[in-house]
Amino acid sequence: MEGVLLGFGIVLSLIGVGFVASILLPTRTRAMQEGLTPVIFYITNPALMFILLAETELAEVLTVYTPIALVVAAITSAIYALLSRYALKRQGAQTAVGAMASCYCNAGNIGIPIALYAVGTSAPVVSVLLAQLLVIAPVFLTIFAWYGRKSTTPEAAASSGASPSLAKTVLRSIANPVTTGTAAGAILSATSLTLPDIVWTPLEMLGQASIPLLLVAFGMSLRGQKPLGQRSLRADVVLGSVIKLAVMPVIAWAVAHYVFRVEGPALLGVVVMAALPTAQNVFLFSAQFGLKVTLVRDVILISSLLALPASLLVALLLG
Repeated sequence: MEGVLLGFGIVLSLIGVGFVASILLPTRTRAMQEGLTPVIFYITNPALMFILLAETELAEVLTVYTPIALVVAAITSAIYALLSRYALKRQGAQTAVGAMASCYCNAGNIGIPIALYAVGTSAPVVSVLLAQLLVIAPVFLTIFAWYGRKSTTPEAAASSGASPSLAKTVLRSIANPVTTGTAAGAILSATSLTLPDIVWTPLEMLGQASIPLLLVAFGMSLRGQKPLGQRSLRADVVLGSVIKLAVMPVIAWAVAHYVFRVEGPALLGVVVMAALPTAQNVFLFSAQFGLKVTLVRDVILISSLLALPASLLVALLLG
């Protein structure tokens, strides 16, 4: 329980810093957000993924945990996408953003202390990070890039140097900085290579800055916003939040228990990871590709507020 409370307390505190900063510096908030987003996307987040994966024993997580994370995310996002398209009649871009928000867990900061304190190993959280950053994120980033490309006028694309080629759009999405940093860290881990301190220490410092900056930037975006304030998106936000906090953990339990025969603390680790709130990275990715962020921002906020009781319930039932 201590790990659950610690993880959520850290996240909410840093979001609060951003929110207070937006109140005290209202005329500078937009400039700070516009400056932080590319810095996080292109520099600090890739560095964080690199150092996390470089320090991980890949054999521990690739055999069972990572396949479970992939299957669970695929089923969860498919459920959201089907309900969004055929029950709510939403367009593709909105469905894609909601689908990622419903299955992409905040494993990078909340998951680490929860896994260590509640399960006793970082294997569940690293497996989720591998699945998300090497497979799930590239898939959604490609989809986001496609819809972002469709919404960009030919004149704007020409002025920015963007190519209308779908092949180049897909390639750029797969080779995004976050995925590249993750892959490089995995290669370093697999080959047991070590970097000299003069290279490793700056990377480590940049990586450690990523989560605080991301949470502060997200907190800044909350000023003047009310959850469920946009009437047309209320059904989407409720759907995404319910699937993330209730449906996804049940799917994780069923897949891990009945398909992969996982029991005991390992099963707790799988399910508690699935009960984590939506990651702020979904907000970052949506903003980076010019998609509307209201839906994902509300899902992140609601799931962050309600994930604590959801995680405690999981720990109580399976702990």
